[in-house]
Amino acid sequence: MSAFPDHYRRSAGTISARPPAAGTLDAACVVVGGGFAGLNTALGLAERGFRDVVLLEAETLAHGASGRNGGFVFAGYSRGEAALLAELGPEHARRLYRRSRDAVGLIRARTLRHGIDCERVDGGVLWANWFRDPAVLESRRRLLQQHFDTEWLPVGGEELRARLKTTRYSGALLEPDAFHFHPLKYARGLAAAFEAAGGRIHEHSPVRRLRREGSGWCAETAGGARLRAGTVVLACGGYLAGLVPKVDAAVLPIATYVMVTEPLGARAAEVIATPAAVYDTRFAFDYYRLLPDTRLLWGGRISVRDRPAHEVERLLRRDLLRVFPQLGGVRIDCAWSGLMSYARHEMPQIGPIEPGLWVAQAFGGHGVAPTTAAGELLAAAIAEGDPAWQDHSPYGLASAIKPFGFAGAQATYWWLQAKDVWKGWREGGGR
Repeated sequence: MSAFPDHYRRSAGTISARPPAAGTLDAACVVVGGGFAGLNTALGLAERGFRDVVLLEAETLAHGASGRNGGFVFAGYSRGEAALLAELGPEHARRLYRRSRDAVGLIRARTLRHGIDCERVDGGVLWANWFRDPAVLESRRRLLQQHFDTEWLPVGGEELRARLKTTRYSGALLEPDAFHFHPLKYARGLAAAFEAAGGRIHEHSPVRRLRREGSGWCAETAGGARLRAGTVVLACGGYLAGLVPKVDAAVLPIATYVMVTEPLGARAAEVIATPAAVYDTRFAFDYYRLLPDTRLLWGGRISVRDRPAHEVERLLRRDLLRVFPQLGGVRIDCAWSGLMSYARHEMPQIGPIEPGLWVAQAFGGHGVAPTTAAGELLAAAIAEGDPAWQDHSPYGLASAIKPFGFAGAQATYWWLQAKDVWKGWREGGGR
């Protein structure tokens, strides 16, 4: 297996590190966290003419989930559309969903505007039905059509088997406007666009203390730098590590797993004959896509355990062969895990928590578009006083009940996974 921590870092190439923060610096806004939420907020501020923005990253840009996720760019949140509709009502739920859908378009536009070479594949995303029950697909298709002004295209079983060389699925829905890409290359492109607009980035600058200073804030790094600003944005996801207790207490860092095969070459046609990325209808679904060099990226599972590479490979190889047994013996080049931040209500936490202190976190497993939407909301709020962030106010900093929340999250995962297994067994004796 590759000595590189993951495929994205191996394939993105090396770049010059940004220097750590040093001395005492003044800024209009300090963004803490160099993942998608922080980068989108910083770039959104720069695009609105908000000057003197500094971004601090504890490791290197996109070190966490932003730089090693599945690379799916699609609409929606971890919280399902039916739940949003029931909790918020039609208009409010539609606004939130539309914002995530618009974010997909903004990401595509930014790759073009800034010339970001991130291996974008405009092939859509397939939601493949693990079960035989066609209502699983049809009910969601109608819900999206009737309440969210969104049309997903049905794909019948025979057509799907021509695209995916497996009998595992009974049909699918295609989200045609979705796409997939190299997330680390995209993150680096956002950073370059932010710096071109006058922004400053400091890597290897973990913030160890945040305190009030006059009417603003002072962020102190482990290296002794002091950054004074009127506004601070916390965008650390699963890596906040106790900096602000009430913010840290509101999320659980949950791991997911990914691996990448060796290049399949001509064998790729034995597996996938579609440019679409794929995920399935179970709670703990598989997700996968063919990379431009014919490697297969495969991810899945949710756990409170951040496992080592050899364990990730063992678990995911088993999942892979359940869908594509013809790939028996394929070599796995990279396997890794990473932390996502989840809230109990399964929605992003976006907004102010004190005067001048904002947060954007808890994007779960649907982070690429929602982090982009969050960046736009916070940038508009800070630079222009736009109140649109209040659409997320029903989903605030609810306690994750640590450490007991970890046990509860794992138990919930096992329970929902067992329900999926039971449904599959009832339909056909172990499909």
